[in-house]
Amino acid sequence: MSAINLPGIWAIYRAEMARTRRTVLQSVATPVLTTVLYFIVFGTAIGSRMHQVGGVNYGAFIVPGLIMLALLTQGISNASIGIYFPKFTRTIFEVLSAPISGIEVVVAYVGAAATKAVMIGLIILVTATFFVPVRIMHPGWMLAFLVLTALTFSLFGFLIGIWANSFEQLAIVPSLIVTPLTFLGGAFYSIDMLPQPWRTVSLFNPVVYLVSGFRWSFYGVGDVSLAVSLIFVLGFMALCLAVLSWMFRTGYRLKP
Repeated sequence: MSAINLPGIWAIYRAEMARTRRTVLQSVATPVLTTVLYFIVFGTAIGSRMHQVGGVNYGAFIVPGLIMLALLTQGISNASIGIYFPKFTRTIFEVLSAPISGIEVVVAYVGAAATKAVMIGLIILVTATFFVPVRIMHPGWMLAFLVLTALTFSLFGFLIGIWANSFEQLAIVPSLIVTPLTFLGGAFYSIDMLPQPWRTVSLFNPVVYLVSGFRWSFYGVGDVSLAVSLIFVLGFMALCLAVLSWMFRTGYRLKP
């Protein structure tokens, strides 16, 4: 069994993190500004009419949903552009011919994307404390869901980056699928507030399980059980790993 190429992993990871520093306004300032706008619109306009949800102040109630929205979009976008751009510039062949395995390539790119997503999530959490009283009842579970979700959707983004053949395809899944599912997945409301059959229909939305588990770690309340949320995250991660393993094994859209 060959040794892990730590210098190779570190080189790719460092290059991806350096890209974030060069685009700090887009990478950091934009999500923070978006969060502030959400608090102004949802926290003030809607919060003035709906004071509590599940015994939690509405402004504080939406904090886990805002963080989850940022985790999903940032994880997917950073990982997908990270692997797609080398494909676009034809420098992917240098990565594939280097003495570094497919697993190590995934660890480097996905690790960098997940790091960025977690950083954005924590920045949004800190920003939220200036607007609403945020409490975290289970900080260990909060960090676990934060990291697991960032890793899982960075893997998903990496998969999209390999699959995409154009910048248009790169944007299809995040903009037309992930973002709508997040808004309809209980990020800004509890699905218990929905009448039937919409409450049952919402249970087919995978984002419900992510938001519910993450919100439980804050306030001890959720739309589904913690175990179900955790099983979903781990199951989706395993599925992404299986698909990525097949892509590298077959060279799908990586090799001519």
